[in-house]
Amino acid sequence: MDKVKILETYLPADAAPLIGRWIDYFKCEFKISRNRNTKFGDYRPPHSGKGHRISVNYDLNPYAFLVTTVHEFAHLHTWNEHQHKAKPHGTEWKLNFKKMMQPFFEKDIFPADIKHAITGYLNNPAASSCSDLTLYRSLRKYDAPKDSVVTVEKLPLKAIFKLKDGRIFSKEEKLRKRYKCIEVNSKRVYLFSPVAEVEIIENQNNG
Repeated sequence: MDKVKILETYLPADAAPLIGRWIDYFKCEFKISRNRNTKFGDYRPPHSGKGHRISVNYDLNPYAFLVTTVHEFAHLHTWNEHQHKAKPHGTEWKLNFKKMMQPFFEKDIFPADIKHAITGYLNNPAASSCSDLTLYRSLRKYDAPKDSVVTVEKLPLKAIFKLKDGRIFSKEEKLRKRYKCIEVNSKRVYLFSPVAEVEIIENQNNG
């Protein structure tokens, strides 16, 4: 099957041909990956006879998939230019990310709210799109609804929730940018990002 046709099932259709050309031009192994809670995508430079490798989580909505793909290709481009001399998210990467995002702005790929959030993010891109909360919230609005999944910031104080690995927590007060949460079994304190996705446990506060 043609790679552009495959990409069209994950990306906005108008963006797929350019990403397909990048894969060929940079001779990159592009893999659609399982879900990873800690990251949306990953870039690996050439090593031990393997070329450039990029992987992006399969379950991202089309706009999040595209932003993540451009983010990782900016790493590849920066590595080609500077190898290990450039910091992973330093000035060189920021310039490349900005430049490589431009064609998608010109094609008007993104809805107005995402475009506005990306523009703010491009002025000083952080290490990942997850860490820019405005951009992350804008991208999440286009996710398919998930039953009983909610972000930590939307839970009431003392709400009980669980993670995919089954651990159960109680939400406590906000400390600067993150929420203090206590694991119910161990009583250990953890700090959660406001946009961490968790599953609320029903009727804990009523029962």
